[in-house]
Amino acid sequence: MVMIASHEITAFPAIDAELTELRDAAQRWARLPVLAKVALLKDCRDGVYAVRERWAEAAIAAKGLRGTGLEGEEWISGPWAVLYALNRYIATLESIAKSGSPALPASRIRVRSDGQSVATVFPNGAYDRLLLNGIGAEVWMEPGVSVAEVPATMAPWYREENPQPRVALVLGAGNIAAIPPLDVLYKLLADGAVCMLKMNPVNDYLGAIFERAFAPLVDEGYLRFAYGGPEVGQYLCAADAIDEIHITGSDATHDAIVFGIGEEGAARKRAGTPLLRKPITSELGNVSPTIVVPGDWSEADFRFQAENIVTQKLHNNGFNCIASQVLVLPEDWAGTPRLIAAIEGVLRALPDRPAYYPGASSRCERLSQVGESLALGRTGEGYTARTIRHAEKGDSADPAFSVEAFSSFLAYVTIPGEPERYLSEAVAFANDRLRGTLGANIIVHPHSERAHAAALDRAVADLRYGCIAINAWTGVGFLLTESTWGAFPGHTLADVGSGIGVVHNSFFFSRAQKSVIRAPFAPFPRSLFGYGAALLPKPPWFVTNKTGASIGPALCEFEYRPSPINALRVALLAMRG
Repeated sequence: MVMIASHEITAFPAIDAELTELRDAAQRWARLPVLAKVALLKDCRDGVYAVRERWAEAAIAAKGLRGTGLEGEEWISGPWAVLYALNRYIATLESIAKSGSPALPASRIRVRSDGQSVATVFPNGAYDRLLLNGIGAEVWMEPGVSVAEVPATMAPWYREENPQPRVALVLGAGNIAAIPPLDVLYKLLADGAVCMLKMNPVNDYLGAIFERAFAPLVDEGYLRFAYGGPEVGQYLCAADAIDEIHITGSDATHDAIVFGIGEEGAARKRAGTPLLRKPITSELGNVSPTIVVPGDWSEADFRFQAENIVTQKLHNNGFNCIASQVLVLPEDWAGTPRLIAAIEGVLRALPDRPAYYPGASSRCERLSQVGESLALGRTGEGYTARTIRHAEKGDSADPAFSVEAFSSFLAYVTIPGEPERYLSEAVAFANDRLRGTLGANIIVHPHSERAHAAALDRAVADLRYGCIAINAWTGVGFLLTESTWGAFPGHTLADVGSGIGVVHNSFFFSRAQKSVIRAPFAPFPRSLFGYGAALLPKPPWFVTNKTGASIGPALCEFEYRPSPINALRVALLAMRG
């Protein structure tokens, strides 16, 4: 693994000067015409495209992926994700400039039988239907928001007659490269706040690349960067110039910011008396479930869904806040042992990759000590084995249900009962036993979905998670800027769970409850034979995709220069995956 030098720590006097500049710029940003913001975003799009290779190569080197098919992860969850987001935000702002609101036709807003309003937000346009055929996304509103009220919940900041200038501190994540810039873009565009981005020491080697990519915002004073460890973060959180904070990280870090550390911090948390007196939003991860619905699967189905589940676990080597951690399986289904065997086969075949994120080995070891585990691949000297073990659903002390692995560890549980009872019990287990509310996955054969349509619909409605993916991974919900990204509503500062608030969400919904993502159960061309006829081949984010390293750059080229030729290039590469 190539080690990338950390960025020089930002001195406190420099931070003070930059915060003064941001305070002045906040006045201008709050009053800047929408089309002037569009022009800045277009310049940033040029900047991201210009550094795309440098960006991807730096992350590939830092994570030890050079020369592997996994290089595509850093293209797709890095520059492509940001180019995609910029294009969606540009379209939204252009619509706001034209009509005062993001463009969402009334025909795309419906009401469920239980009265909940739902907006279909993806696909949009011919290219979406071509390149991600079969992928769909909905945003479900909070109960009580009527269909007629949905438009008024979109882009509320742009409806304010005299928006107040604000400075936001964004505490960047260290795992997925796109997270810090995406969080900054949302604070700027949805909440109207100029930003100080404090880079995480794990990936602060990307800071200079981000500064170059977003030079238009930096040059105008709307964005500044800070580097360093906890002491820099503490200084920024306490600074008078900071009006609000957004953090992507852990609940422990959140609580240290809000209540302080040690026994005094714990006492403040118990008493509900926070030290922090500023608004704070957060995305803090969870123990993600993947619920498998029993059905009549072919051998090819077992193989493909094993690859899907392993991708949910091992994309970015498990260093994802919504990496699948607990696989929920039907105890009475003959397919359960076959699926476990197929998963183990995929795990065996994968290449070893460095466990670059701090603490991976100790977390994996702690979670593996309960019962018998199967460890596959290299361990020690910067590597952590791909590990899977059975867990008893009734074991309340099992750390697999409460400790976020953030590593290559996967547990599975079995639940008895016929399909509809099983689904109900699986949802209750996920809601009540697993830590957090960020993301949950469901895998269901189309035949089973039709046979148990009402039960599946009820399961999706009852799952208390901010993103639910059906036959997909919730990571797709992260990549689709149109959907919301954040915990299920209801957390508090004293019980923060997976966080408070949302990001992404290019329609700027202010009263969203959750997003629901759908994907085909089988890839093209098998999808043509009884699976719904979607044209999506093996998705490029699969860890088993053979052309991911080529698709990533092609996707960036298409997002920057959308054209039939560039779309065809992506499609042809995808078909070979």
